[in-house]
Amino acid sequence: MTGREDWEPEAAELVRPYVITKGRGLPDEEQLSLITLVTVAPEEGQRPTRLSPEEQRLLDICAAGYLSVAEIAGHTRLPLGVVKILLAALTEGGYLVTRSPVRRAVLADREILEEVLNGLRSKFG
Repeated sequence: MTGREDWEPEAAELVRPYVITKGRGLPDEEQLSLITLVTVAPEEGQRPTRLSPEEQRLLDICAAGYLSVAEIAGHTRLPLGVVKILLAALTEGGYLVTRSPVRRAVLADREILEEVLNGLRSKFG
């Protein structure tokens, strides 16, 4: 058996994300994906003062214009999950505005494209 002197306290990094997010869970992927664009909502009054330092930093980063969730996470150097949770909370609070990514277009049918190509070849040689 080992004595108490061999025990090491847990690293603060293991607890900190839970504390930063206040125990909230991850938002849906549809709500905030890596390429969702985020910016500060138009101000109707003064800036909020009861935000955590991390939330305030996110607002400062987003004030420059639209940035993707991935870019914001890169600027903060926080884990992506933590950034998503904080962004979702700020969006729900009305501090941020999000723009969902444009959905991928449905691919055209290969047969139709071949018919168009054959028609162009017959008309223009």
